[in-house]
Amino acid sequence: MTARPLARLSAVVRDTSESIVAVFANRNLARMQVALLASLVGDLAFATAVTVWAFGVGGASAVAVLTAARLAAAALTAPFAAALTDRVSRRATLLATLGVRAVLIAAAAILLLVEVASPWPVYLLAAAAGVLVAPFRTAQRAWMPTLATHPRELAASNATSGTLESLAVFVGPALGGLLLFVASVPAVFGVTVVALLIAMVAVVVIRPPVRANPVALASPEEPAGLVRELSAGFRTIFGDSDLRLITAQVCAQTFIGGASKVFLVVIAVQILGTGAEGVGLLEATLGIGALLGGIIAIARASRQRLGWDMTLGILLWSVPLLLIAVFPHLSVVIAVLVIVGAANPVVDINLDTIVQRMTPENRMARVFGALDTCYITTQALGSLAMVPLLDLVGLSWSLVIIAVPVAVGALLSLGRMRRMDARLRAPESLGLLLGIPWFASLTPATQETLARALTRSEVPAGTEIVTRGDDGDELYVIEAGTVEVTQDGRVLRTQGAGTFFGEIALLYDTPRSATVVALTDATLLALHRDDFLAAVTGVSRSLAEDVATTRLAFRG
Repeated sequence: MTARPLARLSAVVRDTSESIVAVFANRNLARMQVALLASLVGDLAFATAVTVWAFGVGGASAVAVLTAARLAAAALTAPFAAALTDRVSRRATLLATLGVRAVLIAAAAILLLVEVASPWPVYLLAAAAGVLVAPFRTAQRAWMPTLATHPRELAASNATSGTLESLAVFVGPALGGLLLFVASVPAVFGVTVVALLIAMVAVVVIRPPVRANPVALASPEEPAGLVRELSAGFRTIFGDSDLRLITAQVCAQTFIGGASKVFLVVIAVQILGTGAEGVGLLEATLGIGALLGGIIAIARASRQRLGWDMTLGILLWSVPLLLIAVFPHLSVVIAVLVIVGAANPVVDINLDTIVQRMTPENRMARVFGALDTCYITTQALGSLAMVPLLDLVGLSWSLVIIAVPVAVGALLSLGRMRRMDARLRAPESLGLLLGIPWFASLTPATQETLARALTRSEVPAGTEIVTRGDDGDELYVIEAGTVEVTQDGRVLRTQGAGTFFGEIALLYDTPRSATVVALTDATLLALHRDDFLAAVTGVSRSLAEDVATTRLAFRG
């Protein structure tokens, strides 16, 4: 191996290890990762068992109908669950979805053990349990920005979550497939229940930091009403051209994902030659690729090329399927599934980070809920469309028909995604803002919003920036230079880069308490009153008032 590949491999290993260490140093993020992994392993093992059981009962049509019914129900309920999540504790949402899923799956296992005559009760319980997966993921993704302490930590945490999800994509189906060979479908259901209980324990011990309430900063108070509540996520998406674009792209990808629930079973029967039980092995192969993709995604998280990487992942989800269409052989299937599996975390990780960085905190769950509705709907359509396609044109042409439009759309969007990456770069002034205690307690997304709201001005030496007795509309942060704070001709203090002034008039709605003059040429960053007051609520306001009280005690 030459020096350059070795250096690249070393960089990937270094970046990956640094990101994972940073995430697990945050105990709350670490506990959330455990909850996510346990939930996903259980859910994927359960999904594998249900697929095999449904195929045995009614063939490929039964798999398609069950998948579509579960996804359709999830799509319809996702906005309600997301609206509720934005109004109640996200911990409560996580615990409720985990607990109810455990009960439903346990009931399905009991029905199979007593050999119930009709499969429909098991169908209904399995579909109901599947409905609750989306609200769990919505609440988990919406809570992550609050648990993270910095935008880069949030990106690293999403990358770690994606890697663990990749691990689950391998472990869950492999575990389910193994138990199906050596035990039974009810045994897989029982393992899923245990995994969900482990996830509940991990959620219970999360202790989120006390943060300021960012709702006022995110948007003005919204009019009440059920329709507006449920549509808030959709309105946010359709009001932002970048969010519309990524939603369309991932909907195309999830259409293929839904179709894969059917065509993987056909591949297992026609190419692998194992019968329907072999679908677990194919899912596990996807998981192996997903592990590799997760490592790559973690290593690239610090580069912040979110849109570009997500689009690359969508291309890798679609183009390789054409190889199976042309060369339907076992070795090709394995290679393609590894590539597609690697693409999955690249799409999911970057998607989550993009949404978390662009979305107001008070609408976070509803935006994720709206996305889930869109994605789940396209998954259901993909699952339903695959059955008639297979009947009409066979496996190879079906793969061509679903893969080519997705690949073309991704290629055409690359220019837009590059421009979106420029929008997502952290503002240069963010570091200065984080040096102010009450802003450091805000969520990363809110900090970035505030940093973008700062206006820069150059002030010559001798300029009177603030005059005692005047009305005050702005807080000032000194980026460079030195200022002098006086009151009635008496010097109170001299301030330099990284410090701030002007908060007293804004906090107490009083005239300026002192005069501030630039001793040297200075660069100032100004934050308007409305943005400042919206940000400093709760804990942040208490910290700001402590500073203001101290300054007033020394007369300004």
